[in-house]
Amino acid sequence: MQQIYQMILGIALLALGIPIGNLLAKATKEELKSGRKYFKILIIASLVGALAFLILGNDILLFSLLFIAIVTSRSLKR
Repeated sequence: MQQIYQMILGIALLALGIPIGNLLAKATKEELKSGRKYFKILIIASLVGALAFLILGNDILLFSLLFIAIVTSRSLKR
C-alpha cells in the first residue's frame, strides 16, 4: 500500500514539471535559441537513463530523470 502512495506522489510531482517547464520557457527565451541542440541531447539522455533505472528498479532516479525530461521538453515546446 505504501508503494502505491509513493507512485501517486511521484506522478503528481512529475505533473508539476509541465507548468514549471512552461514558466522556465517564458522566462529564458534567449537561452533556448542558442542551446536547442543541447536541450535535445539532455532529453534523450534523461529518457535513456529513466529506462535504465526502470529496469534496475531505482524509483528515485527514475522519477528525477523523467522530471528533467518533462521540464526540458516543455521548455522546447514554447
